[in-house]
Amino acid sequence: MKFRDVIVTAIASTFRSKLRTTLTVVAIFIGAFTLTITSAIGTGVSNYINTQVSSIGASNVMTVTKAAVAASSSNSGPKKYDPNTSASNTQGANQGPGRGSTGVLTTTDIGTIKAISGVLSVAPSIQLSPDYIQYGSNGKYVLALNADAALTKADLAAGAQLNGNAGTREIMLPTSYLHNLGFSSAKQAVGQTVSIGVTDYSGAQHIVDASVAGIQNETLFGGGAAANTSLIDALQQTQATGKPATVTTNYASATITFDNASTTAQVTQLKKSLTDKGFSGSTVADQLGSFETVINGIVGVLDAFAVIALIAAGFGIINTLLMSVQERTREIGLMKAMGMGGGRIYALFSLEAVFIGFLGSAIGAAFAIGVGSLISNALSNTLLSALPGLHLLQFAPASIATIIVVVMLIAFLAGTLPARRASRQNPIDALRYE
Repeated sequence: MKFRDVIVTAIASTFRSKLRTTLTVVAIFIGAFTLTITSAIGTGVSNYINTQVSSIGASNVMTVTKAAVAASSSNSGPKKYDPNTSASNTQGANQGPGRGSTGVLTTTDIGTIKAISGVLSVAPSIQLSPDYIQYGSNGKYVLALNADAALTKADLAAGAQLNGNAGTREIMLPTSYLHNLGFSSAKQAVGQTVSIGVTDYSGAQHIVDASVAGIQNETLFGGGAAANTSLIDALQQTQATGKPATVTTNYASATITFDNASTTAQVTQLKKSLTDKGFSGSTVADQLGSFETVINGIVGVLDAFAVIALIAAGFGIINTLLMSVQERTREIGLMKAMGMGGGRIYALFSLEAVFIGFLGSAIGAAFAIGVGSLISNALSNTLLSALPGLHLLQFAPASIATIIVVVMLIAFLAGTLPARRASRQNPIDALRYE
């Protein structure tokens, strides 16, 4: 019997007991379906995170904060207060009197960070607190401003990126601001002038105008508006009007840039240098790493349940083929009597197991793709509509192919015992079997 005939015979034999085979295929279907769905979730979340990181151009950007002050020992409580190292008696940047904060960066710290080898530039995070934003005669709305956004590249819905070196004051609004401010579309908002209300240190309110440079889609990094350097400086100067000369300006954090061609070892060394100076540095990838770790952990748990289902299905394959061997004992004896070797018989029953695994995994994967696509589209238009570009389930062809191959391998291993028993049948005893 040629190998092609062995394959055809194996496929035909699979359907001799339709109910038994169907139940085994269903068991494999459940495991393959679950594996495909969880794999798609992992792919979808990972792709979205990678897209967000790459879209903002933050691969060479690091956020630096003051390192937390540790306790004097594990059980002795906090360290003794030292006025030379504590910032609690100073004022945070542009905060009201008496609103000091610990762990802030001073002007001296900014200079220290700038002098560290590998640091190309340092931009302190200035705490700006505008009162409202208004367009024309429309109402006034609360403005959440992210001053650090000028250092990154936004995911644009319309317009252009902020020009950090422009002499004009530019602002980039998130898409969620359009309706309330009175804009009919993202394109219509580009180029318009908005008014920003700011209260100075003495309590007087001022108006600062800015031009809308672009509209950005909301992302994992928040939905706040972004401002270029000129607007930030104008808001800072207005907000600091009337501030006593004795009040120290401090910063909650700073953003540094380093060489975009830096290797992992060089980035690690830069973090170590910051730590040695009493600071803590983390890239966007570091900050998102914990989020991705949680997602991967959840996906891993779901994958474990899917594997358990596949193992159970493997025992179903063993049971199905063992019964098939017993029912076809005389047939096996006849094949051996006609000169068919044990290897061909082993291949015959092994291929039956592999085909059952293929049926279950292929149907499970196809069903998962259909159902998963519908669910993903529904979530993108409802619960996840605030995160444009996020498709929770993404089906990678390579992952699906891997799942099918793995399930077929499990099926092959499960069919090894029945196939071995069939190949070792004595032809004379098999022909006498009743």
